[in-house]
Amino acid sequence: MLRDIGTALLADLRGAVRDLLPIVIVVAVFQVLLIRAPLPDMGGILVGAVAVVIGLALFIRGLDMGLFPIGEALAHGLARRGSVLWLAVFALVLGFSTTVAEPALIAIADEAATVAALDGAILDTAASRDSYALGLRLTVGLSVGAAIVVGVIRIIKGWPIQWFILGGYVGVVIMTAFAPPDIIGIAYDSGGVTTSTVTVPLVTALGVGLASSIRGRNPMIDGFGLIAFASLTPMIFVMGYGIFA
Repeated sequence: MLRDIGTALLADLRGAVRDLLPIVIVVAVFQVLLIRAPLPDMGGILVGAVAVVIGLALFIRGLDMGLFPIGEALAHGLARRGSVLWLAVFALVLGFSTTVAEPALIAIADEAATVAALDGAILDTAASRDSYALGLRLTVGLSVGAAIVVGVIRIIKGWPIQWFILGGYVGVVIMTAFAPPDIIGIAYDSGGVTTSTVTVPLVTALGVGLASSIRGRNPMIDGFGLIAFASLTPMIFVMGYGIFA
């Protein structure tokens, strides 16, 4: 088994190098032909690049070995129980917990709190900034949890995804007209940072596993689309948070 893991990890390392090579080429070309200045701390940059390659390969291998099987196994087990209520509860908790733990969301919430304090929207104290950032994270987490619940019910019922997406973006446009201007950009960015390293693997595995467990559902057609919900609803919830809170 260790030999198989080692072989797979070497393949992931080669894939990581291949994926990052275009970025290295673009930076090198601009550095040599346009900027024409030596890079600061070249040794640190090389060490960082190696660390990125190794980290990316380990992350991909961890997804294949851990997160994807866990998500699919949980979806299969809950589908066999035949309880829509427990599926909805699991989807809500999964969406909320994975989103609140997203490093990208933590970073943007802290940055938004700092900027809000500098702009005078909140008191410039550590407690106010922490409260603002936590409120933003909880709002986004609840929005993703609600989105995954809707997506799970859509898979169970076999409803077309396009009507949900169209309706959601109509709601985004309408709420944009009423939301405070200083929250709109944060709301739009929140939709992107929710679908990151922690949320995407588990939510995707949940959708595919659930669609595979239900007779008449096609995993390719019905199993995907949960990430679209997870990136759409935070915009609505955060603008609502700005309007009412």
